[in-house]
Amino acid sequence: MTFLPLTVDAAKRADAPEVLRNALLTDRAAGECWTVLLAGCEFGVKRGLDAQLRRLSEATAEHVGTRWWFSDGSAHRKRVARAQENLLAAIAEGDGQEFALAFVGYDNAMAGAVVCAGIGKHRRPVEGSTA
Repeated sequence: MTFLPLTVDAAKRADAPEVLRNALLTDRAAGECWTVLLAGCEFGVKRGLDAQLRRLSEATAEHVGTRWWFSDGSAHRKRVARAQENLLAAIAEGDGQEFALAFVGYDNAMAGAVVCAGIGKHRRPVEGSTA
């Protein structure tokens, strides 16, 4: 099962190797967490996913550039943060169905940020931007 197909695809298309690497690591951590949730176990795997989600967000922020992430991309940043909160709530509740649904939202939000930042790069470059 793949949890981040849109994000992985967006990272490949955007030539964002750190985002791709972290998306793949996050996907693996999500698979492990999914197994733990379905088995009804309480392991540190859940906390590992939380840390990996943060690393993926950080890699994405670096790829898109902090100027874009905190200005034009702020709606995407907030959407990613809300989706991540939903995921963490599903993990805390131990609800596998909510986890799966929350991951769909997270994947969509993260991929959208990567794609939209790339569109902005091609349309109107910002002088001095790291994006």
